[in-house]
Parts: sequence; C-alpha cells; structure tokens
Amino acid sequence: MKKASLLSIILPTYNESGNIVPLISQIITQIKSNPFEIWVVDDNSPDGTAENVKEKYKRDKRVHILVKKNERGLARAIRSGLEIASGKFIIVMDTDFNHNPKDLPLFLENKDKYDLIVGSRYIYGGGMDDRLRYFLSYLYNRVVRIILKLNTTDNLSGFFLINKQKLSLLNYDKIFFGYGDYFIRLLYNAHQFKFNIKEIPSYYKNRPRGLSKSQFLPMFIDYSKSVLKIASGK
Repeated sequence: MKKASLLSIILPTYNESGNIVPLISQIITQIKSNPFEIWVVDDNSPDGTAENVKEKYKRDKRVHILVKKNERGLARAIRSGLEIASGKFIIVMDTDFNHNPKDLPLFLENKDKYDLIVGSRYIYGGGMDDRLRYFLSYLYNRVVRIILKLNTTDNLSGFFLINKQKLSLLNYDKIFFGYGDYFIRLLYNAHQFKFNIKEIPSYYKNRPRGLSKSQFLPMFIDYSKSVLKIASGK
C-alpha cells in the first residue's frame, strides 16, 4: 500500500486565544486519517494564544508553535509557515472559524488532482453569514477578476491547499507581504505559471469569539493599490 503524503496546515494567529484550541481540535477530527503536522504561527499575541497552544498540545508532536517577534503581519506569518512546512501538500486557513474545518475533507479529496485548491464563497454551496459583507466582497471580487483577467471567483479567500512542489516555483518576496492582499498576488502568479486550479465551496460563519482585525476602508485601499500595481506590471 502506498504511504500517504504528509499534510502541513498553517494557522497564522494574533489574539485568537479563545478560538485556536477549539479550531485545532476540529481540524484534527477532520484529517485524523491523514499524516499531518500543524504549525501555529503567532505574531507574539499578548492574549496568550501561543501559551494556550503550548499547554494543550505539549505532548502532541504533530502540533508546533512558532512565535514571531519581528517581521509580523498576516502575509509574513503565512510565509514563515510555508518555509518551515515539511508536507507535500500545505493548507492555509484563518483562525477565527471563518474557514470551516469541515471543508478540509473536500480539499484532501482533490489534492492529487490539482496544483492549487481554493475555498470560494461565490460558487454553489459557498456563502457568508454576514450578507452585507458577502455582497460587497462579491462586487469587489468581480472587479478584481476583470482587471487581472483571473478565472477564480474568490480572490480574497485565503483558504487554500497548494502542492509544495508547485509552490517552490513562486517568488515569495513578490507575494507574501501586506495583509490579505497577498492572496491576490498568489493567485495572479499561480495563473501566470498555469497552475491547475480548482475552487470548492466555502461558507463563512461569523466568528464565535474575539474581535475581527479587518478594517474595511484601509483594506479596500490597500487591496486596490495591490490590484492596480499588479495590473500595471510593477
């Protein structure tokens, strides 16, 4: 029997002490039949996020914690996780339960068929509890698709599985900086390299605990700057 490939899951965190342990527990439930490692990459959260993980999983060698005190930020945390991940396949997901662990089996079901799998809110079966945010994000995604000529429907997802061999083709310096706009750059580069991309439905529930770090206006400005910069070839 062929040995199953190792799966790495990257969880970037900042002040998610109330969510991170329940999230890891649910992830393990969904992927327990697969060999895996989990990397929690924490931006030195003052609320004890890293300490909660260390205490709960101190005897579980599959769960690791990396605390970043320099070069912080969402995209840089994800980059750090990708650089230390040892799996053939890597999944990145948010840690506020926007990204549902119950979607993981569908990612894994398709992992050998595609280079990159994206959880999308805008295909059949996807959606969001927050209807206003869904509508605004849908419109913005339409604009991004048109400007950058992308085939993907959800270019702000951040919930994805990627083949590490394919990932090695990409220039991290040109992708992993800023906040969630890194994902637009990731998808654009994946399209440029002609990755075989699959979207699966993803439904975003409201976060059960803690406060969102997303601020609409600054994000809109930063993301728009990124899109225009990509489009201009800079």
